[in-house]
Amino acid sequence: MMAAYLRNLCVIRIGAFGMIHQKTVVDDLIIDHHLNERRKPMKGSKIIAASLLSVILCLLSTGCTPETPRQQPVDSKFPQVQGTSLEGNIYTIPDEFIGEPTLLLIGYIQDSQFDIDRWLLGLVQLEVPIAVREIPTVRGLIPRLIANKIDSGMRSGIPKEDWGAVITVYKDADVIANFLGTEDPLNARVALLDANGNVIWFHDRGYSAKWISDLDRTVRALRR
Repeated sequence: MMAAYLRNLCVIRIGAFGMIHQKTVVDDLIIDHHLNERRKPMKGSKIIAASLLSVILCLLSTGCTPETPRQQPVDSKFPQVQGTSLEGNIYTIPDEFIGEPTLLLIGYIQDSQFDIDRWLLGLVQLEVPIAVREIPTVRGLIPRLIANKIDSGMRSGIPKEDWGAVITVYKDADVIANFLGTEDPLNARVALLDANGNVIWFHDRGYSAKWISDLDRTVRALRR
């Protein structure tokens, strides 16, 4: 059983591939637009149109999504959202995990992967007996339109046997963001769910030895 838990921890590198790819695609759309427009002179209405297009692209991408203040989700049930694993299977969270405590590592942006990596390393070192799922939560309309391309980028960087451990959320990303908050997006949202899908432990202020030890104690007490 411990081998299964540790195998689940191999999702450490998954989110980075998808989020980097997503950010690059969105940024390229904006950059290419500017480069194409600079190759020819613009006057009057064309300049206004170009500026408006840049604003629209920004608003549709994740870079301009509004920040949600920190939340206190402990003792609340995780909201019902849909996501798709890298295997292509559609899951409803938290229903998929009912009956088994599960740790969710949620990242909103590319650079939050660094914090997720540290949490996963700590989980492995302490041999925390918990199933882990990484939930890349990608907000914005453009990412939704190119979700297949983003997921393809994720698959290219990990072994096929680990694809089921990553569930990407696009359409319902704002639901998670509003429930957990997005303040300090560099930090992962670490949510421990009990067997009924309730959040019983939560942290969003960055990895530390103190908090990984606290999480370990909580998990072991839950399994007694």
